[in-house]
Amino acid sequence: MLACTGLALSGCEVGPDFVRPAAPVSSRWISEPPEAAAAAPAPVDTASWWHLFHDPTLDHLVELAYHNNLSLQAAAVHILQAQAQLRVSIGELFPQQQLLAGGVQHERQAQSTLIAPGLDPLLDTSQLGLSVSWELDFWGKYRRGIEADRAAMLASVAAYDSALVSLTSGVASTYLNILTYQQRIRVAQDNLGTQRESLRIARVQFEAGETSQLDVQQAVTQLAQTQAQIPGLENSLRAYKDSLAVLLGMTPDAIDALLVGGRADIPTAPASVATGMPKDLLRRRPDVRQAELTAAAQSAGIGVAKANLYPSFSLNGTFGFIGTSLRGGEIGDLFSWQNRSSTASASFVFPIFNYGRIVNSVRVQDAVFQQAVLTYQNTVLQAQQEVEDARSAFSAAQAALMTLTDAAASARKTTELAIVRYKEGASDYTTVLSAEQVQLQIEDSLASAQGAVPQALVSVYRALGGGWQLREGQQLLPQETREQMERRTNWGHLPESAPQLPVIEEPQGNAQ
Repeated sequence: MLACTGLALSGCEVGPDFVRPAAPVSSRWISEPPEAAAAAPAPVDTASWWHLFHDPTLDHLVELAYHNNLSLQAAAVHILQAQAQLRVSIGELFPQQQLLAGGVQHERQAQSTLIAPGLDPLLDTSQLGLSVSWELDFWGKYRRGIEADRAAMLASVAAYDSALVSLTSGVASTYLNILTYQQRIRVAQDNLGTQRESLRIARVQFEAGETSQLDVQQAVTQLAQTQAQIPGLENSLRAYKDSLAVLLGMTPDAIDALLVGGRADIPTAPASVATGMPKDLLRRRPDVRQAELTAAAQSAGIGVAKANLYPSFSLNGTFGFIGTSLRGGEIGDLFSWQNRSSTASASFVFPIFNYGRIVNSVRVQDAVFQQAVLTYQNTVLQAQQEVEDARSAFSAAQAALMTLTDAAASARKTTELAIVRYKEGASDYTTVLSAEQVQLQIEDSLASAQGAVPQALVSVYRALGGGWQLREGQQLLPQETREQMERRTNWGHLPESAPQLPVIEEPQGNAQ
């Protein structure tokens, strides 16, 4: 038996051994000067990037989302599914068919069929036996299957981490949108106050006979237009709150209570953001790791398919007992050592007439693997694009904010002067109307720009793959969900936390 086990485990493994595909990686970021890239900055800590905003409400929302988001919990359960599937594959290394069977049979035979006249035509038989069939893993089919399922399990961990990156950035982005729309509504309401005062002045001037009714109607029109903008802003605000509720795994009516007492202004972002080197993405972004592990699983699948091209070797055996009433025996003698029965055999199967079908199955797996390689390479490119876009958007948002801050101050002063000149009769109401329209437009743009800067920072850290570290030291599933699954199915020991992904060595030869 030990010799057979050694033969099964020492056979060769057909198919390619996975090597991480080369991927085009820039030597530096476009917006980074060459001398900065030459300085080889230390790896950037992206773990809890939302703390940069110093907002306890945001910190609390991220924590709630981690514990309550249903999509993230579904990704966690997928890890358990992948772990169970891996254990199924490991079990294939051992005898694949194991059967314990028994039975009792009562038979009456016709007199004409008896071997000798006078024998009892009644025949009772009992049997109990164990049969085993073991296909030896000579060509590595089952070991490649384990390799594929292990990579698929690790890919499910990377997918969970990727979902966590999206969740943390989604919560922060939605929260910032809520604060931005609240600010835009305040801007509109403040401008309503200014326009109401302008309307009052226009009416006073009209009643004093100093202006025509046209000024009053223009003021009423301007006021109504501004009022009409507020319901749309409030509707968008409500939509973002509802989106936040889904991210937190809550109903929409619970969100307002979470935001009460929080900050009213839009948090400011740091003046600069460090992003490390482009090659860091290969180690840091979960979706890049997921794409690589998916390719590794598909590579092992080639070996599984290719093993079917070669003969399979199997060991078969049975051992049991048979009790019979024939020749004076009894079925109760089932466990008598003399009634033992055993067989042993070895066999091989060589599918010579299915060669074309198997070859094409190998080709299918190879094509799927090549698709996975291309997907991995494209994921690396997209990751770099997202970081470059986010860095550029962050710089552009900062520049726009500086300009709009000055423009908003100037617009407010212009409106004040226009109203004073109108009251003094030095200008007509068209000047006031134009000034108020520009002020509202610029102040609304300023509020949007104030939200765009931290939004761009969120995009940078999302592109860098930050936030998945939140799961470290945390339970993979809520206790209630774990208990539900354990009541329904014998899970043995459910893992407390997600498995750790293997450490990736410094990328070599991947830059192009």
